[in-house]
Amino acid sequence: MRDFSLLNLKNEAFGVYDNLASVTTGVFDPTIRLGVTGLARSGKTVFITSLIQNLLTASRMPVLKAQNEGRISRVSLQPQPDDDIPRFSYEEHVESLMKDRRWPQSTTSISQLRLKIEYETAEGWGKYFSPGHLNVDIVDYPGEWLLDLPLISQNFETFSQNALDLATKGARRQLSATWLNSLMQIDSTSPMSEPEIKRIATEFSDYLKACKDEKWAFSTLPPGRFLLPGDLEGSPAVTFFPLAKTAEGKSDPNSLYATMERRYESYKSKVIKPFYQNHFARLDRQIILIDALQALNAGSDAVVDLERGIADILLSFNIGKNNFFENLFTRRIDKIMIAATKADHLHHQSHDKLQKLINRLVERAMTKVGASGAEIDVIAMAAVRATKEASYKDGTDELPVIIGTPDNGQQINGLSFDGKSEKAIFPGDLPEDPDSIFKALESKSDKDLRQTHDLNFVKFRPPELTSEKNTINVSLPHIRLDKAIEFLIGDRLQ
Repeated sequence: MRDFSLLNLKNEAFGVYDNLASVTTGVFDPTIRLGVTGLARSGKTVFITSLIQNLLTASRMPVLKAQNEGRISRVSLQPQPDDDIPRFSYEEHVESLMKDRRWPQSTTSISQLRLKIEYETAEGWGKYFSPGHLNVDIVDYPGEWLLDLPLISQNFETFSQNALDLATKGARRQLSATWLNSLMQIDSTSPMSEPEIKRIATEFSDYLKACKDEKWAFSTLPPGRFLLPGDLEGSPAVTFFPLAKTAEGKSDPNSLYATMERRYESYKSKVIKPFYQNHFARLDRQIILIDALQALNAGSDAVVDLERGIADILLSFNIGKNNFFENLFTRRIDKIMIAATKADHLHHQSHDKLQKLINRLVERAMTKVGASGAEIDVIAMAAVRATKEASYKDGTDELPVIIGTPDNGQQINGLSFDGKSEKAIFPGDLPEDPDSIFKALESKSDKDLRQTHDLNFVKFRPPELTSEKNTINVSLPHIRLDKAIEFLIGDRLQ
């Protein structure tokens, strides 16, 4: 049910005004806002950097029709469209990838960058007149923030019940032990001192951060700002924790339960809703990056949690077909791409299998998205390809291997890599039927999961592209980046 408070009415009125302004401006200066998100270490920064760099250098991208047909005449970086949003540090990130062979730092806050694509139109009267252009506003934000959106419709009791249920399942039980032990020793119907509240809130936050570690690779970790608090660090809005509702209720406004409930509602109104209204609700297209290989490495709990996290993300979107009149009042995301990243960590023979796995993870949520009229697609890709492919003769068997430089400290079966030498690695082979993975998960045995499919995934350094000093015109290699760009904006370059 909508909240028709004065504040909410003002926000909705501002949203309508913003939509009207966008539609009017878009007639003469067409713009599309592309949201890029994903869970931790899924490669958001790498994806955006490679997308921009490949367009700026006019690299060969056969699936991007406008590029393949020679109709894109110029791509350029433009001034920041929103002065209150930090600029995406493209130049710094591309130098890190191409010169230092270092992966850029992960996304910790929202940022933005505008590209202008000038092109010759291929359809209708437009091809007889002046060239067309499209502004692409790329908006980068942490996936952890996106996972907060479902909280808007949850009261404190529901949030607490969900969080406590998760904390007692599988590997989470040991990670949450300190925090859960503290909860057992408190009385939620009585007041609590601020130092004690801060101590337990820190234990709750530490539990969420431990879940995010790549060893566990959990995906469902709201509240997201507890992982990336930024300038909210230490404020009451991020100093709370879930509590079970007691039989005595919450009649005392100074009780711990009432305090936590009040701070939770403050978190929703002061943190989540402004993000939704100012940024998320203005998106036109969205790509979600998923690191399924990391979840497989971490084991059964991580894969199940990834499935839950993807569903939560998809069901948070305002999705559906757009038309001119509806755009005057609300904006919808009409295209969503779900990309399984790091496909270069597998031989191409397993790429279709990786895509099938992602389809299996999102099939329930995709049903709702498809029913809304929005387009959705799934792809296995690598925004920057860090490996090459080869074959290795093992007796009478020929194994498909990948060749790259594993990061320093990466290990396979006790063998450690130094981050300097190229190695040929057999990463394993995903099954044809992704349901076989979920059968291994149902056995509750991570040993079954890894041994059945003999999976060996390691992190690789970015590729060594050239020994020349000037690398500005060298394009970053990729796998199916052009297919992703064509799906997301190709229809606007006709």
